[in-house]
Amino acid sequence: MGKKIVLIGAGSAVFTQGLVADLIQMPDLGVSELGLVDTSPEALDVVQRLVQRMITTKKADICLSASTDRRDILPGSDVVVTTIAVGGRRAWETDVFIPRQFGIYQPVGDSVMPGGISRALRMIPAMLSIARDIHALCPDARFFNYSNPMSAICRAVRKATNVKVIGLCHGTFHTGSYLAQLAGTPRSEATFLAVGLNHLTWIFDFRWKGGNALPMAYEHRGEGNPFSWSLYEAYGAFPAPGDRHTTEFFPERFPSGHYYGKILGVDAFSFEKTIEHGDRTYAEMRGQALGERPLKESIFQRAPGEHEQLMDMLMSIEKDERRVFHVNMPNQGAVSNLPNDAILELPAVATGRGFCQMHIDNFPYTIAALLNRKIAAQELTVEAALTGSRELLIEALLADGAVQDHNTARRLCDALLNAHKQYLPQFN
Repeated sequence: MGKKIVLIGAGSAVFTQGLVADLIQMPDLGVSELGLVDTSPEALDVVQRLVQRMITTKKADICLSASTDRRDILPGSDVVVTTIAVGGRRAWETDVFIPRQFGIYQPVGDSVMPGGISRALRMIPAMLSIARDIHALCPDARFFNYSNPMSAICRAVRKATNVKVIGLCHGTFHTGSYLAQLAGTPRSEATFLAVGLNHLTWIFDFRWKGGNALPMAYEHRGEGNPFSWSLYEAYGAFPAPGDRHTTEFFPERFPSGHYYGKILGVDAFSFEKTIEHGDRTYAEMRGQALGERPLKESIFQRAPGEHEQLMDMLMSIEKDERRVFHVNMPNQGAVSNLPNDAILELPAVATGRGFCQMHIDNFPYTIAALLNRKIAAQELTVEAALTGSRELLIEALLADGAVQDHNTARRLCDALLNAHKQYLPQFN
């Protein structure tokens, strides 16, 4: 019998089309059914039409089902993938624009700083509900999450439900390709080890033919990612996935968003342009779905797994190939100088038993000191989201570092809670 994969949050403007293309290109994985779930009937209709068009065009032997109620689709699932975004891009804008009123500027706003903390408050209750449905309706399914804030979501799900979610992100994988390109080495011949929090994952060992290739990449670094390369100069490791995300973990170094003569989120990694790109991508996806635009053939012209590594991971688990990937899962002693329960992005082996963390016995204590501060702040964020505690939310904003005084944290807290109250049942 073929496998069933379910995508929850299938109306994602960026993710679904690429993942389906990867799935179509890997028939050996044996997926015979794809279930699509989205709470928006309009978005679900668009993505269902688009995916069906892709399946028909490539004559793929995949049965498609769809519903706005995940409980209709989850039974019998072998793999469940979440890409949800509670409140969509409009709520994301609020996460970033309200802190700007307090002089806090973010280029992304999906992981840390006030924007990432605000997003966590909305996302965690929804993800817990999904996790409980998976446990009830398809308890043997493998559960993968792509939604942000990755570390906080995976920690909350593991802490509150014990459902074994694995967090996936392409940032570290793509940073490996970036470093290989700078070093002038073939990507297939370069290897690396990295440990950290999602969007602050330190590549501390990067090799080509057994030799240290990080100095080679540094020599040809050019003008991109100046802050990340300055961290390499200090710590001897490169933080993935580069400045757009890395800067948000060091807000004290960029007061009022000042970044090398520009302002973060404004003319450096413009947040507005990111939102515009998302809106434009969704419009293009809708046009393809309705037949108003030709199907984007270029998405089928990539190597399998180029968009995301999920299909490669599933194949490695299915065939017990024991390939190594960087995923987000509990530390559980793999890195001795970081908390045992922390969700780390770390190297893990995809085996027939699932993912097994690799033991890292030489992770630098200097970098661990930086990560421990951020892990503590994220733990406060998770607890605030789980309990609906306004006081813990204020403490999380202060521990994060973007807010320097209690009065500002209190006012910012109230502004965010008021703006998003329709999505925050735990605070009502």
